[in-house]
Amino acid sequence: MPVGKPDLVAAAADAADLSQAQAKKAVDAVFDAITAALKRGDKVQLVGFGAFTVRKRAARTAKNPRTGEPVKVPAAKVPGFRAGAALKAAVKK
Repeated sequence: MPVGKPDLVAAAADAADLSQAQAKKAVDAVFDAITAALKRGDKVQLVGFGAFTVRKRAARTAKNPRTGEPVKVPAAKVPGFRAGAALKAAVKK
């Protein structure tokens, strides 16, 4: 079952002994800071957790699955995430 933002807010509120409103502000601030850094093209590295980066995807030609016609897909910048060693180990257990 997927965990959403409200679940993260509730977990942060419980773990840090904060109100739901304070925890929501904190979670939003973290997400906003990560987003702003990626917009600038910076790498966000959270030691033990992982790193968020901006990856460049080259232009390419793809196929429309319905018609089989070739479609040009423009180059794009996309967010990427690489899990850190501690996160990999925690998930592996």
